[in-house]
Amino acid sequence: MAKKLSRSEENKMISGVCAGFGDYFDIDTTLVRLIFVALTLMTAIFPMLIFYVVAWIVVPLEEKASPPTKKKK
Repeated sequence: MAKKLSRSEENKMISGVCAGFGDYFDIDTTLVRLIFVALTLMTAIFPMLIFYVVAWIVVPLEEKASPPTKKKK
């Protein structure tokens, strides 16, 4: 099964974007968050925030396995 980029529902701080990137690239989520903050502070803040908001909108939430439903008789 191919990996898909998705926002994390369980390991999120704001919207789960960094956690989703961490899961996708098999990197610790905290490291992804630190890299994002460092890039935001080293570059202009506005473009990084625009990137985060766009990723929040574009990247879908992770799909959870739905529990089996009971059939009514």
